[in-house]
Amino acid sequence: MSLYSIDKLIEQTRTLAAEFRKTTGAMLPVSGEIARYDVSRHLGLELCEERNCGYDAIGKDELDGLRVLIKSRVIGEQVKSSHRIGQLNPNGDWDLLVLSLMDNDFQPTEMYMATREEVLEATASADGRRARRGALSVAKFRIIGELVWTRELGRDAGHVFPVAL
Repeated sequence: MSLYSIDKLIEQTRTLAAEFRKTTGAMLPVSGEIARYDVSRHLGLELCEERNCGYDAIGKDELDGLRVLIKSRVIGEQVKSSHRIGQLNPNGDWDLLVLSLMDNDFQPTEMYMATREEVLEATASADGRRARRGALSVAKFRIIGELVWTRELGRDAGHVFPVAL
């Protein structure tokens, strides 16, 4: 049993990452872990213990059994055209992709969800180099994805999960 709770550790990590960025201008590579925690907690998912299985969480309730890949981006106050989602594995074993957008304090502001088919179609329509890498802009993901959580409204922002598998 750990001396610290995961809740407390995540909050301390947020603070440290934000201060590090303000001081140095560089990012600590922790936004992915923070997003895994936030998305699983806010959307009711069960995180996978295995880190190399091709997805991050398993759905419960209305997402029961679906494999969820979680991505994150610290964007501050506005989405810029340069903001990109990390590389996606089109051959990965995932059904849904959730993108957690965070403010400069590494607090979640919005979460968007899209099906594998929607994501693969969007990456295929990207220009050649980006399509080969599975790259997708945050702006494009916000267009194809469904808003499923906001800081102000919680899950009421998305009403129901947009799953049509």
